[in-house]
Amino acid sequence: MNDLLIKNGRVIDPANGVDGQFDLLIEKGKISAVKKKISDGSRKIIDAKGKWVAPGLIDIHTHFREPGYEYKETIETGARSAAVGGFTSVACMANTNPVNDCGSVTEFILDKAKSALVNVHPIGAVTRGLKGEALADIGEMAQLGVAALSDDGKCIMNGSVLRAAMEYASMFGLTIMEHADDSAISQNGSLNEGEVSSDLGLTGAPAIAEDVITARDISIAEYCKAPIHFCHVSTAGCVQLIRHAKDRGVRVTAEAAPHHFSITEDACRGYNTNAKMAPPLRTDSDVTAIIEGLSDGAIDCIASDHAPHSLFEKEVEFDNAAFGIVGLETSLGLSMALVHGGHMTPAKLIEAMSYKPAGIIGIDRGTLKPGAVADVTIIDPGLEWTVDPSKFKSKGRNTPFAGRELKGKAIYTIVKGKVVSKC
Repeated sequence: MNDLLIKNGRVIDPANGVDGQFDLLIEKGKISAVKKKISDGSRKIIDAKGKWVAPGLIDIHTHFREPGYEYKETIETGARSAAVGGFTSVACMANTNPVNDCGSVTEFILDKAKSALVNVHPIGAVTRGLKGEALADIGEMAQLGVAALSDDGKCIMNGSVLRAAMEYASMFGLTIMEHADDSAISQNGSLNEGEVSSDLGLTGAPAIAEDVITARDISIAEYCKAPIHFCHVSTAGCVQLIRHAKDRGVRVTAEAAPHHFSITEDACRGYNTNAKMAPPLRTDSDVTAIIEGLSDGAIDCIASDHAPHSLFEKEVEFDNAAFGIVGLETSLGLSMALVHGGHMTPAKLIEAMSYKPAGIIGIDRGTLKPGAVADVTIIDPGLEWTVDPSKFKSKGRNTPFAGRELKGKAIYTIVKGKVVSKC
């Protein structure tokens, strides 16, 4: 493995309080040194002047669809998409076919992950078949190394099942990642309940469907003294509930997806199925609350909820279209708007996209300290580019951001000392 010297960049390493101009040396796949000046020698050199040198970005919420839905995405294509987006590690959800609810499916995913461009960590199901009834083979999956547990795509409606899962998962150091949605209230609504749903004549899912589950789960986690993580927070009410829970010392973490702080329910006008997702896009006030939550730490991290679908699943009537959008290749660019808009510092953004996600799923990444595995993302914060779905490495093209001008992009993605993507 060749040595690699990254020179003159702004090294941003929130885990170690580093933010300044340094050289960074990679030797044998690990960070060897971070110093003001490192001699060139005969090493391969990347000049990062004017760029950010950050711990590899980590996305803890993706859907790679394999096994079972390879026509949408595979571990190979999803990993390529992640690399282009600047991500060196991703965690993929369990709603495959068969569901990742037992050791054999976990082993299949881990075997496929061995040849992927980036580190792929499977998330195991909480319940068998995602049915919300009997617990999945949690112990078996834990021994194989699942990163967390989630029935994402479905809420665990039975509170007793959730409590048992929290207590059992805690024995293995695993966190439950919840898709908060009271289905009896949301009634499979196609978009947010409000002005836009009324104008379009479509059934809407009210924000309260997310809020009530969030409140319930916080109470159970507080009682069990167990961790709970909330996926894709989309409402102002949830942000407030999570903030207050943290103030009380509840072991709660949360993520926000870039689409939920970048656009509103108005994107659904014209029956745009590429703006249909779960939870749905909400209102301006919800967007403001999520940005404030990311700014003050109520929301811990940013995750794409990358959900590729085929064209035939999106080019149908709005009610019948699949929920979800692709996100790995636009996540950083959309999130950079928080820095350019003064809502987050560069260090705060990198913390939310690397160090904190690593902690939530318990992986040894998110740092540039000497001796750490050399997963590194080099970002050009001023690079302007236009979202073009035809150029995505993902199989999915389902994005509401086609044609959008973004500022900020990963120009090098380095995994274990090897450049896997270069812009």
